[in-house]
Amino acid sequence: MGKRMKARIFIIDDHPIVRQGLAQLINQEDDMVVVGEASDAAEAMQGIAKNTPDLAIVDISLNGTSGIELTKNLLAQYPKMLVLILSMHDESLYVERVLKAGAKGYLMKQEATDHVITAIRKIVGGAIYVSDRMNDALMQQFRGGGKALIGATTGKLSDRELEVLQLAGQGFATSRIAKTLFVSVKTIESHYANIKNKLDLKNSHELIQYAVKWSCVEK
Repeated sequence: MGKRMKARIFIIDDHPIVRQGLAQLINQEDDMVVVGEASDAAEAMQGIAKNTPDLAIVDISLNGTSGIELTKNLLAQYPKMLVLILSMHDESLYVERVLKAGAKGYLMKQEATDHVITAIRKIVGGAIYVSDRMNDALMQQFRGGGKALIGATTGKLSDRELEVLQLAGQGFATSRIAKTLFVSVKTIESHYANIKNKLDLKNSHELIQYAVKWSCVEK
């Protein structure tokens, strides 16, 4: 950003306490400032258009859309914007999807207090931010000596299908998932069919069982 101005940060998370905590940490620094906050994708698009931030911190789990989808939409409209994904989920599941979507970093929420400032500075400086452990795994994969980070099961799913699986694992009924994602029940049922086919699940009962077990493992 140069010495003449602070990096402008916009925070998108549906938990007010998380937004407040991050804003307090960021605003204590001399080289960055929070210029806006939002709780969902629609509010984020409006706020970002108004405040023109340099970097957006995006929660991966938002009402109505995923942080990955929001990242794609933001970068389609603002190609130079930097995005740091914030998530409660283990990075080994999502980091490849996040980077492919155009984000420049992935930070787990339980590590945010200690690492968010470092992550912001690294991304603003032109680098990618992931944990040291994940950086080593990515380098091994790049060199051809490591396994794919996303497993052979859920790695087959699209970003939206993975989001549907996640909500199903949290106990959301089909109608509630449709309402949360602002799509029709028929669309969710279509996602279910694709998930069952890709994961070789025989019926909806097996899908729900798989979703619950998977959700418990990833927490």
